[in-house]
Amino acid sequence: MSKADLSKQPAQVAAMFDQVSTRYDRTNAVLSAGNAALWRVATTRAVAPRAGETILDVAAGTGTSSASLARNGASVVAADFSEGMIEVGRRRQADNPFVRFVQADATALPFDDDSFDAVTVSFGLRNIVDPKKALAEFYRVVRPGGRVVVCEFSQPPLAPIRAGYAAYLKYGMPVLARVASSNPAAYEYLMESIQAWPDQQALAGWLREAGFERVAYRNLTAGIVALHRGFKPERAVVEEAPKAAPAAKPKAASKPRTAPKPKPKPEAAAASNPKPAAAPKPSAKPGTQGKAAQAKPAQPKATQPKPAAAPKPASASKPKPTATQKPKPKPTDSASAVPSEGE
Repeated sequence: MSKADLSKQPAQVAAMFDQVSTRYDRTNAVLSAGNAALWRVATTRAVAPRAGETILDVAAGTGTSSASLARNGASVVAADFSEGMIEVGRRRQADNPFVRFVQADATALPFDDDSFDAVTVSFGLRNIVDPKKALAEFYRVVRPGGRVVVCEFSQPPLAPIRAGYAAYLKYGMPVLARVASSNPAAYEYLMESIQAWPDQQALAGWLREAGFERVAYRNLTAGIVALHRGFKPERAVVEEAPKAAPAAKPKAASKPRTAPKPKPKPEAAAASNPKPAAAPKPSAKPGTQGKAAQAKPAQPKATQPKPAAAPKPASASKPKPTATQKPKPKPTDSASAVPSEGE
C-alpha cells in the first residue's frame, strides 16, 4: 500500500487517494467521530450557493461536498487529481444533473479566468504541493466579487485541547484507521500533514497575499478545523478616479495667469494726471496782478450769488464721499475671507 510523504508529489498523493477512494467517506466519518458531516454543513453555509451560480469544488473527492453545494440549484464542477476518487464520485452522483466531475491539478486549473462565482476546497489544500500557487489559481478563475472558502485542519488555540488533539493523532487515529480504512498507512501521512500545516492566521495571510480581501476565519470544533473565507475585489472604475485627480493639479498652474498685479500702472497714469493739472497753475501766475485786481471787484458781485450755488453742489458732493466710504468696509470683509480659505 502506497503512502505519500510531506514532499506531496502529485503522483504519490493521487495514488494514495486512489487506494482509499472506495472507503474514503466512511473512514472520514469514523476518524472525525461524526464531525465531518457538521464541517460539511458549515462549509456549505459559508459558500452560500444560490440557484444559477457556478461553483468550483476543488479536491472534491467522491463528490459528497459537491452534492451539498448543489442542493440549492447551483451548478458544481467537482475537480480532483485522483482518478480513483472521480470514478467513485461519478457513480455516486450519476443521477445529479448539477454535479460534473473533472480531473484537474489545483496548481494549473483548466478553466478560463473569471469562470466561477465561488471556489471552495475542503481538506484538500493541505495535500497540494504548492498551496500558495493553488490559491493564486483560485483567485484567477473566480469572478470579481466572488468568494473563496477553505475548510482545513488547523491548530487549536487552547493549549490543553492542542495537546489532547496531538495525542489523538499519534495514538488514537492509527488504531481507528486500521479498522476503518483500506490503506491505514495513508493516514500516517494525514497525521504528519496536519501537524506540519500552518495555523489560522498564517493561512489567512496566504489568502491576502493571493489578492483576496475581507479575509476572515472561524474555528470549528475548538480549532481542530478552521473555516476561511475571502472575496475577490470588484473591478470598479473608481480606480481610475485617483488618476484623474493629478490632472486637476496642473490647473493650479493657471493661477499665475490671473495674477497680473501690475495694476499700479494706472496709478502711475493717475499720478501723471495731476502733473498737467499743476501746469495750468503757473499759467495763471504769469497773468498781471492788475488784471486779477480788476477781477476782484467783479468777484464780490458775482461771487455772492455763486457761493450760494456752490454749497449746493458741495452738499451733493458730500453723499458721494459717503457712498465711496460705504464700499470701503466691503473690501476689508473680502480680505478677511481670503486667509480663512487659505486656512
